[in-house]
Amino acid sequence: MATAPASPDQRSDGALSSIGIVGGGQLAWMLADAASRLGVALHVQTPAVDDPAAERAASLVLAPVDDVAATRQLAERCGAISFENEWIPIDALEVLAEEGVQFIPGLHALHPLVSKRSQRELLNQLFLPAPRWCPLQAVHPPSPPEPLSWGRLADNGPPAGMALPTTAMQPTCAVPCLPEGFQFPVMAKACIGGYDGKGTRPLQNQADLEALLAEAEVGGWILEEMVPFQQELALVACRDRAGNVACFPLVQTHQHRQVCDWVLFPAPVDHGVEAFARNVAASLLTALDYVGVLSIEFFYGPGGLQVNELAPRTHNSGHFTIEACHSSQFEQQVRIVAGLPLASVEPRIPGALMVNLLGFEDSSSDYTELRQRLQALPGGSLHWYGKRQAHPGRKLGHLSLVLESCSLEERAEELERRLAEVRAIWPLQGSPDPLESA
Repeated sequence: MATAPASPDQRSDGALSSIGIVGGGQLAWMLADAASRLGVALHVQTPAVDDPAAERAASLVLAPVDDVAATRQLAERCGAISFENEWIPIDALEVLAEEGVQFIPGLHALHPLVSKRSQRELLNQLFLPAPRWCPLQAVHPPSPPEPLSWGRLADNGPPAGMALPTTAMQPTCAVPCLPEGFQFPVMAKACIGGYDGKGTRPLQNQADLEALLAEAEVGGWILEEMVPFQQELALVACRDRAGNVACFPLVQTHQHRQVCDWVLFPAPVDHGVEAFARNVAASLLTALDYVGVLSIEFFYGPGGLQVNELAPRTHNSGHFTIEACHSSQFEQQVRIVAGLPLASVEPRIPGALMVNLLGFEDSSSDYTELRQRLQALPGGSLHWYGKRQAHPGRKLGHLSLVLESCSLEERAEELERRLAEVRAIWPLQGSPDPLESA
């Protein structure tokens, strides 16, 4: 059996001097920047040398993120490993954990979060509010009834008063239907791998349901009721090794073609809604004994606040924290993994708007001129991920803008004005109207 990797040198403050991250996209790219500012070396496992995080990594292990042998190599270079996303082979990584490799969050805490079905089961167990759901198997037609088997009784005739059937019972024809209490439309979600609208299918009617059943691996999908929400909200929460919990401010998110378009801080809701969201986060973190950064997406509407999805990592909805708060979500993740104390998550500006720069065409352009114009906007901070190829809907970067308004009415007007400024430079795919996303 392999021996545990040697412990790396620790800094004078007791924190780890180096950590690892599995994944090399834009989240790891921003994580590497935060690590550098904290004096922590970040080693990255990623499949390509031109992935965004490669240029900022202390070293690279060039391999797919599900290559467990490569993760073992990564562990030899650092004291603890975290993940850029949840698409990881948890069962295979258990072998490394048994050898002494430290994963943060722990694999035990990640296990119920890597599948949308297990997320829903967890929320039900904790009595936390979420849309009603069922596994896709629940809509299958009932099994045909088994023919009656008379066995040896047939030789001696049926019991008194009971006629022996002369033909086998025929199965009744049954059409797949939604379980009791559900009605169209419903949302179908792949349990694993869905993001940015991928792995989700709205089912408007019976024909849509039957088409999904004909195409999909039934055990890999769930159905959820459509929630009549007024806003989509998000919260990034943190829990360190000592059990301390901190939550960044609640934000409003807006989607375009099922991809996050913009994020508004602060969310235009009353304090009670934010307090409830923080209680939900604390309940989840504590119940899972979760160490790390956890992101929660909510629906908010007539049914109150409901959990939409959970992401065991930093999240697109938390990018605003880089400019808007005393510490960013990426700094907090580095701190937690390295064993440093949490920093303040309080805001340092009145408000912020984060706009995702989504691809609007297929191109290999670096959009230099558009980026320069975006960077010149007052109060703007541009983060360009350096991806080599643009595709419609692909996240190529994001722009954060400082908002000065304090009242809800003034902030709504400022949001509309600032979005128009961005749209005049960076178009939104498929929308001739620059204010469509507002």
